[in-house]
Amino acid sequence: MKILVVRNDKIGDFVLALPAFKAIKQAFPNATVVALVPAYTMDIAKACEWIDEVILDPKKPDEIKSFSKVLQAKQFDAAICLFSNTYNAKLVRKARIPVRVAPATKWVQFLYTHTLRQQRSKSEKPEYQYNLELADYLIKVLNGPKHTTSPHHLLSVSDDLKMAQKSKLNKMLGVSFEQRTCFIHPVTGGSSNTLTQAQWSKLIIFLNQLTPTHFVITAGPGESAISKALVDSMEDKVERITLYDENDGVEDFVRSIAVADLFIAGSTGPLHIAGALDVPTIGFYPKKRSSTPLRWQTLNSKGRWFPIKPNEQQEDLTQLDIEPHFSDIKKWCDALEK
Repeated sequence: MKILVVRNDKIGDFVLALPAFKAIKQAFPNATVVALVPAYTMDIAKACEWIDEVILDPKKPDEIKSFSKVLQAKQFDAAICLFSNTYNAKLVRKARIPVRVAPATKWVQFLYTHTLRQQRSKSEKPEYQYNLELADYLIKVLNGPKHTTSPHHLLSVSDDLKMAQKSKLNKMLGVSFEQRTCFIHPVTGGSSNTLTQAQWSKLIIFLNQLTPTHFVITAGPGESAISKALVDSMEDKVERITLYDENDGVEDFVRSIAVADLFIAGSTGPLHIAGALDVPTIGFYPKKRSSTPLRWQTLNSKGRWFPIKPNEQQEDLTQLDIEPHFSDIKKWCDALEK
């Protein structure tokens, strides 16, 4: 059996779909589980042991007819669109995949053979659980066995690769890894926002007072200026802080995150990569029903994720008073070390 799993949106969304891939592969161990992804999540998909093959989605609606023929030639038995839109619905239908599963949303649900009502907009469950529900529904449609699967430790980097990555970062950035190494990604795209430079500064100083730390400030494409400004502002306030705005692609960045002792960011792709690697994470979440900590919690195991969001009086994260959270952060950090 060949099963196509479509999750071709943002990095964080794809990472939170990894438990669904695992569930499908465990239910059908002899099946070929194929991921349809955009270029920016391809390396992550290739690193997942539950995915047998990866297909690059050109994401060009005007080429949907020719691309659907490429998929049709692969003779899939079933497809599941964990994320449904007009493009995805038309694509799997034109590919003549006989079983097509997706959430029951909008008019495009009629292009699938099976749909499941979820109401994700209410944000009543974590995103990874919504994906798992859809995977369970597909398994049921295909008469597969019931299963139990852990949503944690979905990505891994070997000890040898971690050692090599530490050596690489030591040469590139001077990070010795002799003290706690904390990666901070201060820029957030998508539907989330993030802290101001002053807020990040207070948090960095506090964390350094708890434990002497080497802070590594990361940046994605087009984000270097903001991250560099934060580094420059902190050079006389903490002893060790370094800008990390160049890497050798997503796979290389994943390996770097894997060697961190702590990862801090807004609710964005890098945060979810850290969670899937079970690196302890502190996540900042905006004041939106569609972006709550419950909906977008990371894939960390219990006790390794600390969410923070604005209170009722604060409109967004730029108004967040970070200092009242310090005592809880300290307790969380202390618990990690036990």
